[in-house]
Amino acid sequence: MTVKGTLIPIGGNEDKGKNESEKHTLEFIDEGILYHVKQQAGGKYANIVVITTASSIPEEVGENYLSAFTALGCENVIVLDIRSKEDSEKQSSIDLIKAANCIMFSGGDQSKITNKIGGTTIHKIMLERFQNEVGFVIAGTSAGAMAMGKEMIAGGKAAEAFVKGAVTMYKGLGFIKELIIDTHFIQRGRFGRVSGAVAKFPKLLGVGLAEDTGLIIKNGKCLVIGSGMVIIFDGSRISHNKEKVLDDGTPMTIANLTVHVLSNGDMYYIDERMVSVLPIEADFI
Repeated sequence: MTVKGTLIPIGGNEDKGKNESEKHTLEFIDEGILYHVKQQAGGKYANIVVITTASSIPEEVGENYLSAFTALGCENVIVLDIRSKEDSEKQSSIDLIKAANCIMFSGGDQSKITNKIGGTTIHKIMLERFQNEVGFVIAGTSAGAMAMGKEMIAGGKAAEAFVKGAVTMYKGLGFIKELIIDTHFIQRGRFGRVSGAVAKFPKLLGVGLAEDTGLIIKNGKCLVIGSGMVIIFDGSRISHNKEKVLDDGTPMTIANLTVHVLSNGDMYYIDERMVSVLPIEADFI
């Protein structure tokens, strides 16, 4: 089935327009990641619902997003503070999700998102709308991006990540089944963590997102946005992978893992597993 909605995973710490220089402000308004979220959602009048479930400081995070989207000219932004599964079943929450053009998940702890939203009524509405509605956008930063896949990295220290059992996996929200997404990728040295996840699920693509960097995913095509790098791990041609037979704590070996390093304006085609370099102004936008 062809998915009609748009997915925007972000690597965390995206620009929220707080730098005071005029040049930076203009870049944030015309080029920043949240500008792309606004545009994909339909522009300044889009209904944007920010969900702060993952955060330990939801009020502060919610205010930061309200301020950032207001600076971008957005007029219909609301924060939905879901702290329990019961909150996900409230009629007020359901009504907001039904009316939204864009859902924006904040960062924090991705397990909070799956535990408090996964399998609930609002999750089912998001899935149905994402699959069937052109122009419906689901965006997420850091934990909010990691929760997007069917398979989700729940934990794993960078220094220990490439031994059997060091990467903890959990079921995500299932918006995209082909990707395992990790964030803060460059800044926190998570190469081993994503490699370990791909060793466990070699048919899936691992995606490492640097901070202030994201993807616009439509119709199986991924456009890189933001100031950093996106690293794609393709395990489809792995020739040596004993992840299934090793004991926990044993160092792993992977041979012929394909790795792509992409930056702003580059395109990746999921089904074809192919890279194409395109300008940011391409028709895909």
